[in-house]
Amino acid sequence: MAKYRIAWMPGDGIGHDVLEAAKIVLDAIELDAEYVPAEVGWTCWEKYRDALPPGTIEILKECDCGLFGAITSRPNVPGYRSPIVRMRILFDLYVNLRPCKAFPGNPLNYRDDIDLVIFRENTEGLYSGIEYRPIPDEIMKLPGMRQVDPNEAAISIRLFTKKGCRRIVKAAFEYAKKHGRKKVTAVHKANVVRETCGMFLEEAREVAAEYPDIAFEEQNVDAVAMWLIKNPQDYDILVTTNLFGDIISDEAAQLIGSLGFGSSGNIGDDFAVFEPTHGSAPKYAGQYKVNPMATLLATRLMFEWLGEEEKARRLEDALSRVIREGKVKTYDMGGSSTTLEVAEEVARVLG
Repeated sequence: MAKYRIAWMPGDGIGHDVLEAAKIVLDAIELDAEYVPAEVGWTCWEKYRDALPPGTIEILKECDCGLFGAITSRPNVPGYRSPIVRMRILFDLYVNLRPCKAFPGNPLNYRDDIDLVIFRENTEGLYSGIEYRPIPDEIMKLPGMRQVDPNEAAISIRLFTKKGCRRIVKAAFEYAKKHGRKKVTAVHKANVVRETCGMFLEEAREVAAEYPDIAFEEQNVDAVAMWLIKNPQDYDILVTTNLFGDIISDEAAQLIGSLGFGSSGNIGDDFAVFEPTHGSAPKYAGQYKVNPMATLLATRLMFEWLGEEEKARRLEDALSRVIREGKVKTYDMGGSSTTLEVAEEVARVLG
């Protein structure tokens, strides 16, 4: 019997390409795991009218973690909800962990000394899924509600809880403590969004006081968006709310070479799902053209979460070497290698 059971979710489009690349590397590093296929994404919606069908949910419940490729989420489709957002809420995967590290030799780096980590709250905020169109009468009657035609308006509720704010900040500080990081920056907009961001900031300050050896600072999200471009090397760990984290993590990924290098862990207390942060890129599906580095870096995060620290270190070293040598690289890095050729080169270095 395998040591781990991992839900295998290619999803849509290039999700299949990049998870095929991940399997080459997983086989080379000899992770003792069973990979359990699970359907998810737009193809499920077309088949079942459910992008996260009950069978997949049952598989996830029986696995240690999941590895996720990419999905197509189309706007303005009645009844459709993002399956990754549903997974986060259903399994309380409240930490979205996004490391952004520049690997020397990558021609796409903005700077070679970028090494920051973003902690994004993953289950609350504007992604809570509480939305109305038209606006119900009981909401229209709330104090301070603008008097608009409810049939010509829509509303999304930005739900925060003290527990949600506290635990994401706690996770950021615990990560800093474990990995020898020196500073945590709380990213907010409490000067305008006073109640929700205000609560987040209050909880962040209380948690920070428990870690006197780790520097703490507060910055508005618009200032962070600017300073990430100007002086990204000044940041260490950033912790923020759901929407803000979604935006600034994509910005930070571009600084280290684009979303082709953006990895993500959706992490709860007992379960986690790891994924690249890029989309499904349907026009490239099946062409094995796209960069698999984001998926391989997500695989490294999975090793770390499973406690396979040595495998995580070996994989990061192999990825770093392949990038530094620059002999095998996909089109976005100025090369002509395929998705699978890059994975095979990483596997060769590992072996």
